[in-house]
Amino acid sequence: MITSPEAPIALVIFDCDGVLVDSERIAARVQVALGAELGWPLTEAEVVERFIGRSQASIHEQVVERLGEETAAHWSAEFVRRHAEEVDAGLTAVDGLPEALDAISLPTCVASSGSHEKMAHTLGRTGLHRRFAGRIYSATEVDRGKPAPDLFLYAAARMGVPPAACAVVEDSAPGVRAARAAGMRAFGYAGGLTPAERLAGPGTVVFHDMRDLPALLGAR
Repeated sequence: MITSPEAPIALVIFDCDGVLVDSERIAARVQVALGAELGWPLTEAEVVERFIGRSQASIHEQVVERLGEETAAHWSAEFVRRHAEEVDAGLTAVDGLPEALDAISLPTCVASSGSHEKMAHTLGRTGLHRRFAGRIYSATEVDRGKPAPDLFLYAAARMGVPPAACAVVEDSAPGVRAARAAGMRAFGYAGGLTPAERLAGPGTVVFHDMRDLPALLGAR
């Protein structure tokens, strides 16, 4: 379902990884390394296609199907450990994101495939957690993760805003699909790992510089 572009935006819903914090490159690098070690060789492009934007539960299911439960459990645990180490070693906010937040006067929240623990770590590491405290929602709180619309609909309901008045900022194909399915406008950030053509589609504005986001939101 796609909403009318004339409907005023009353809430901006941000994904976390790759939109607020520059963590998708870390995640992809760790997933490629784990695949090489555990018997499922993957390129970065394949990781983006299969894993980026999806919940840890969804990734775990894919690894179970390929390598079995025991290996998948080890993969998941190692991913959490290595990802945390790399985050502590030098995670930064997405380029231009702090300036964009400063220029956006609309209400905002976060809705991510990541767990609350993971977001507390990444957003805390980059000094962004305080900007969204009390308005952070995780796929662990709903039945279905992206590309299902459940998480975005849940976030909108918690914020008291109808879906038609919501804009979603995403950097993954499952994320923009979830926004469209929720009847929300999608803003696809193509400054990360996902190619712009995989974000493009009905009801979606694709952009490459986070500093452009405030003007794009104002134009809609």
